[in-house]
Amino acid sequence: MAKALHRSSSRKRGPRQSVAAHEYAEGRLDSHFRGNERKKSASVPLDTAALYRLMAWLSPAYPVGAFSYSGGIEWAVEAGDIKDAETLRRWLAVMLGEGGGFCDAVFFVHAHRAIAANDDAALRAIAELAAAFVPSKERFLETTAQGRAFLEVTRAAWPCPALNRLDAACDGPVALPVAVGVACAGHGIACEGALHAFVHALVANWISAGVRLVPLGQTDGQRVLAALEGAVAATATRALATPLDEVGTCAFRADLASMRHETQYTRLFRS
Repeated sequence: MAKALHRSSSRKRGPRQSVAAHEYAEGRLDSHFRGNERKKSASVPLDTAALYRLMAWLSPAYPVGAFSYSGGIEWAVEAGDIKDAETLRRWLAVMLGEGGGFCDAVFFVHAHRAIAANDDAALRAIAELAAAFVPSKERFLETTAQGRAFLEVTRAAWPCPALNRLDAACDGPVALPVAVGVACAGHGIACEGALHAFVHALVANWISAGVRLVPLGQTDGQRVLAALEGAVAATATRALATPLDEVGTCAFRADLASMRHETQYTRLFRS
C-alpha cells in the first residue's frame, strides 16, 4: 500500500485553496509573505473576555480528555508513515486540509451560524451530520466523548442559553466542533477568530500525540506547529466559505489509520 495520503475527485468539497495558500501550507513561501498574510487575516479582533474564554476552553488543561486520542496517528507511526517531524507535518497537512480537520472546521462554522440565526432546525441537522460524518468507530468516540465532556464542563463553569438550546434541539450525541461552535456563539465570540483558535487547538493536539509516539522532541513539535500555521489559516478560510452540502474528505489513508487502530495490538491512545 502506498504510504502517501491520496486525493480523490469523486467527493464534493469546499472551495480549493489558492496556489499561494497551498504553498504556505507546505512551508514554501518566504517569511515576508507569511507576515503579510497574518496581517490580512487579522480582520476580526477578539476582546479580552472572548480571548479569555477561548484560551480556557481550548487549553490542553480543559477537561475533555483530548490527550487520550490520536485520530489514527498511533497506527500511522506503527506502519511507518510517520517517522520524523517532516512526515508528521505532511500527514497532518492532509488531515487538516483534506480530512477530518477541514470537516470539523465547517461544522464549527455552521453550528455557530445556526445559534446566531436562532435556527434550531438547522442546528439539529448540523449536529446529526457532524456525528454521522466520522469514518470509524473510534473517531466517533473521539469527537462525541469530547463533545459531551466539553458541554458538561462548560455548562457548569460558563453557562449560556445557547447550550440549553442545543440540548433542546439535539437529543443525540454531539461532536466536539458543534459543541465548541455553539458555546462560542452563545458567548458572543466572533466566528472567524474562534474558528482559527479551534483549528489551532485541533492541530496542537495531533502534534502532541505525534511527539509522544514517534517520539519527537518538544522543539521539533513546535517546528511542526509553526510550519502548519499557513495550513491552519487556509483551512479556516475555506471552512468559512463552504456550504454544508459541499463538505467532504479525501484523506483515505488517514481514515484507514483510524480503522486499523481499532485492532492495533499495543495502543497508548483510544483512537
